[in-house]
Amino acid sequence: MGDVILTMKGIDKSFPGVHALDHVDLEVRKGEVHALMGENGAGKSTLMKVLTGIYKKDEGTITYEGKEVEFSNPREAQDAGIVIVHQELNMMGHLTVAQNIFIGREIMKGKLIDDKKMNEEAKKLFDRLGIDIDPTETMSRLTVGKQQMCEIAKAISHDAKVIIFDEPSAALTEAEIEELFKIICDLRDKQLGIVYISHRMDEIKVITDRVTVMRDGGYVGTLITEDCTKDDIINMMVGRVIYEEPKTQSAVAPDAPVVLKVEHLNAGRMVQDVSFELRKGEILGFSGLMGAGRTETARALFGADPKDSGDVYINGKKVDIKTPQDAVRNGIGYLSEDRKRYGIVVDKTIAENSTMASLERFMKGIFINKKKENEAAQEYVDALNTKTPGVDQLVVNLSGGNQQKVVIAKWLVRNCDILIFDEPTRGIDVGAKSEIYTLMNKLAAEGKSIIMISSEMTEILRMSDRIVVMCEGKKTGELSIEEATQEKIMHAATLRN
Repeated sequence: MGDVILTMKGIDKSFPGVHALDHVDLEVRKGEVHALMGENGAGKSTLMKVLTGIYKKDEGTITYEGKEVEFSNPREAQDAGIVIVHQELNMMGHLTVAQNIFIGREIMKGKLIDDKKMNEEAKKLFDRLGIDIDPTETMSRLTVGKQQMCEIAKAISHDAKVIIFDEPSAALTEAEIEELFKIICDLRDKQLGIVYISHRMDEIKVITDRVTVMRDGGYVGTLITEDCTKDDIINMMVGRVIYEEPKTQSAVAPDAPVVLKVEHLNAGRMVQDVSFELRKGEILGFSGLMGAGRTETARALFGADPKDSGDVYINGKKVDIKTPQDAVRNGIGYLSEDRKRYGIVVDKTIAENSTMASLERFMKGIFINKKKENEAAQEYVDALNTKTPGVDQLVVNLSGGNQQKVVIAKWLVRNCDILIFDEPTRGIDVGAKSEIYTLMNKLAAEGKSIIMISSEMTEILRMSDRIVVMCEGKKTGELSIEEATQEKIMHAATLRN
């Protein structure tokens, strides 16, 4: 590691009802990858928004390249060489790769945009990063991984000296993560300062040099990565020990009734002749590699996508589910892996989101009974330990983990007996994960039945009573938790028929 390039000292920031940052410190050196960790709501994103001029700090100092600075907006920060690569990609799908990289600062030839020159400059950036991407390709045609690489190239094009990676691997495959790590290591070798925000513990040990931990808006401490353990970091993050022991036996009685039976479900190429049963009080894990067809199966079952054929039985009775409304009427709730797109309305309040699937219960004539709505929402804010000043808080202002709790509350208010959790802890920190796990076990113990789709092997083995494995649209295995191992699951997940 080289000299200090960035120091944030005593940064304080408050919003109405929330003390978001409480005198936080951060130091970044040239040629280091510095992890910034903490539970959802710990203040990581807020700290980075203060750094890049999205928010104005209340107290504290920012020193960059030896001078005290305060940026008024992200453009000023970019021009100075501090750039964020966001988790949610800010790309225009209909434009080319080169046009996206230089958007807002196009290279001109007279009064016209010089696409040829932009393509050449984009190619130089990709060559520098060792990436093979055609600058003339339309952005929407690239994989998420390639789009992420374009975001990195865009950051480099600003002559970046400090790059902030915000959950960069959340939507990437293992191969794409490996490619990302190579690029990050190369940037470190070129003496850039890198801030790496992630919830994935295993990544932190592989890619980072130091770790700064935040909790509840405050600074907890900074560790040298090679000198600390995963448990050290977790304890600093949550202030308590988190146990992640795998489940050794099913919690479901052998004679528990079948509440859901799916026979020979077909829906396009990604759902081919899928059959399974779900019992009362069971957590049925769905495992498989990216593109296995797990989400597509859930969406076809829920009526979100049309099915080609197949039968669905609920409590022994055949049902015809053509739309999500049909599914909800039959007692099925679906927590999508893309909560912001399908699970919540971010510019509505917690109360409005919580009652969205059960609105008829809260109507008084043509009006919504706000008192009754607020009471119902508050019940689940308390039950789920959602961190918020109140139920009138806009969901957009909540952390990812707390947004997920609002989605869960929506289906609990609806009192669904069958819940589909699709990647329930994606983008959520270890503390919030533990709370979601506790909640799911509690729901199952109360007689709810859960289908849990997860790409995390440890999550599947920790939570499932039984595991269905899929590969390329087909069910390729079914294991009881007593017999399940990572090796057996992976074998079935790669068993192409």
